Amino acid sequence: MGFEINRSELENRFGFHPATEETREKHQFVRESFIDFTDGLLAELPEGREKSLVVTALEEASMWANAAIARNLAPLKLGE
Repeated sequence: MGFEINRSELENRFGFHPATEETREKHQFVRESFIDFTDGLLAELPEGREKSLVVTALEEASMWANAAIARNLAPLKLGE
């Protein structure tokens, strides 16, 4: 049993999803939420490797949140 993924899913994952009015607002909400949350954590956490990893993990979470919006709410355009 291997990993299988169809062409349509690949196109959705790697294709261009131009912003719409709806997705722009959602992306902005995600950005502001992560900035506020991360800023609060940085003020309270002690310096060290763990603090750096927190920021890295939140950057990754932010990217996945934006990917969820783009992949599921924005139209897919191929060939651009």
